[in-house]
Amino acid sequence: MNASVAIQVLPKVEGEELIGIVDEVIAYIKSTGLNMSVGPFETTIEGDYDELMDIVKECQKICIDKGAPSVMAYVKINYNPKGIWTIEKKIKKHHLEIK
Repeated sequence: MNASVAIQVLPKVEGEELIGIVDEVIAYIKSTGLNMSVGPFETTIEGDYDELMDIVKECQKICIDKGAPSVMAYVKINYNPKGIWTIEKKIKKHHLEIK
């Protein structure tokens, strides 16, 4: 694993339709089988750089295929050929179980 990507898609649609399209994008990302984390503003995915770039492209295509006339995608990329810190390593200490 040499990269992580945080992606936020904003399809140009009105109201609740936005949530439905974003849900479709998240379902697609889940279907890739890669380690991922859904947040309130973006979804983070870990994997191989080239595979992640293909996923970013597909996320935008899904928005269009689901009826959005256009889509804005905000993408953050962390790439290191030698490997990256995992999502778990970065956030585990902030998500301790409440007892």
